[in-house]
Amino acid sequence: MASSSMRRLKDKVALITGGASGLGAQTAKTFIKQGAKLMIADIQDDLAHTLCDQLGSHSASFIHCDVTNESHIKHAVDATIAHHGKLDIMLNNAGILKKSSTNITEINKTDFQETLDVNLLGPFLGTKHAARVMIPARTGCIINTASLTSVVGGLASHEYTCSKFAVLGLTKNTAVELGKYGIRVNCVSPHITATPLVKNFFGLNDENVSTVYAPLKGGFCKPEDVAEAMVYLGSDESKFVSGHNLVIDGGYSANNAGFCIFEQTV
Repeated sequence: MASSSMRRLKDKVALITGGASGLGAQTAKTFIKQGAKLMIADIQDDLAHTLCDQLGSHSASFIHCDVTNESHIKHAVDATIAHHGKLDIMLNNAGILKKSSTNITEINKTDFQETLDVNLLGPFLGTKHAARVMIPARTGCIINTASLTSVVGGLASHEYTCSKFAVLGLTKNTAVELGKYGIRVNCVSPHITATPLVKNFFGLNDENVSTVYAPLKGGFCKPEDVAEAMVYLGSDESKFVSGHNLVIDGGYSANNAGFCIFEQTV
């Protein structure tokens, strides 16, 4: 663990939705190492309680929260304020990735709406209620978990791609509105990452996820990489960064895979 003087999130309070597993859990662990206090909001009660026990009850608390339910989000924000006295970082991370048809003529409307409710309505409600308490404080940081699908088409289902592309729009629009209050809003867009959600969806394991294409060789996108990006955006190191989509893809989105003048093998 970093020394107290070197902790990049020392004395900061963060609320993480979807914080019980995957990217959320890894980010929670990394935030704690960097000195933050946490409120973890999730519907996975058992996983969340186990994680809080690992992190230490003095540093991490849990509240049951369905991000599609506005009263749950409001209560999670209010509970964070009641427990810690402030909210510095709102991380809208909860999301779903459903197995559905890639043929738009066969997509089920219910599945489409469910994905939008979690992946887009959730960040909207989280941003709304974080702003409610951050505006009077004249400071704060909101981070949304988007996806590489926010900048590149053809990587996921229509509903997932639409939801994450819209998260980018929400990020940029609220960054413009809330900037006058000293509130920064950014999002992170990772490539395929070895989380339980992604591995289950694509049928990958820790070994073959490394075969996913990216121009940058020598590794692949790990949950720790995304968590470190979250730390940067939540810390004072990024105090003049707002409205930004931090893409973590090893150069994937910079390359047109259908045409490239550079040899990709050595």
